Amino acid sequence: MFSSTLRAVLTALCLSSSVAAVLAENKNEPLPTLIGACAITSIVEIGGRLEGDDTFETGTFVGFANEGLQIGYDRVEAVVRSKIGDPVRICLTDIPQDCPPGDDRGRGYRTTNLRTGESWEMADSQHMCGGA
Repeated sequence: MFSSTLRAVLTALCLSSSVAAVLAENKNEPLPTLIGACAITSIVEIGGRLEGDDTFETGTFVGFANEGLQIGYDRVEAVVRSKIGDPVRICLTDIPQDCPPGDDRGRGYRTTNLRTGESWEMADSQHMCGGA
């Protein structure tokens, strides 16, 4: 029998992104709430920052099955190359401080597409808390 630590290391070394994608199918974990925590979910929407922008000239939007989203003013090629249904791992990287009560915009996430192996970082809002 392998120890749980050794099993985790062997699993990490052996899993390719395509195998990881198969293992992640049908998972839909809630968005992480602690910095460094991650969740597995899938992509349900990809588009430009502004509705109707299929060229991504206004930026990039990606929505997830766990109701999370990421949005930004830049064209993010890793998102553009993603597909609806792709499994992803989304990790919380930043929580803004000193926000007005009830305004939790601007959380930063690093997302990895488990099919392509590509990652990107974007916030969950176009503006930080307390902004426009």
